[in-house]
Amino acid sequence: MMAKLTVEHFANEVATALGGRLVALLLYGSAARGTHVPDRSDVNTLLICDAVDEDLFARLERPVREWVKAGHPAPLMLTQREWQTSADAFAIEYEDIREAHRLLAGRDPWPGIAVQREHVRRQLEHELMGKRRRVLHDAAGVPASGRQDASRPRGRVGPGGWRPRGIRAGAARGTRGARPQRGTAKAGAGRSSPGGVSRGGRARRRVRESTGVE
Repeated sequence: MMAKLTVEHFANEVATALGGRLVALLLYGSAARGTHVPDRSDVNTLLICDAVDEDLFARLERPVREWVKAGHPAPLMLTQREWQTSADAFAIEYEDIREAHRLLAGRDPWPGIAVQREHVRRQLEHELMGKRRRVLHDAAGVPASGRQDASRPRGRVGPGGWRPRGIRAGAARGTRGARPQRGTAKAGAGRSSPGGVSRGGRARRRVRESTGVE
């Protein structure tokens, strides 16, 4: 039986294939942190090279094919310029790799790499806002594409969460789905706010603007 391909053997193969084109090959994640679980955790590698072209792919074809055949994910590949200019866009990922990594081949790629707290905050905010939008769409039965999911009950999203149609905003006050009697005025009718927009209309508009649900 063929011996299991080790990360050290893979690093030697990559270094031999690339020669001077190799900038760095890093091991990161659970395997570098010491929490790797065999047959469950991935062995994650980051390959930084001088440039990406047909010659590079030809050199890497054999070592990467054998690495993937052994059950490992292909290395994450960046050019040296991409590595040096992407810390602001991938601040969280850079900090994760910095916190737990091991240099397998090449030279230390970290000098000159700085991650600002503002970059981390901005990426977190972007990701959280995206997740919030997906949660609101799921609650309303509307996929992220904006089309209604016919398998989900129709309703509205408001400050109190998802509400099926027929249960009005006053449900929380004990007027569950109540409709005014014919010939009587609706509660609050004629009461308007500046600009001629009714309070209910303004509230619904705020909900639509904040959730993207029409």
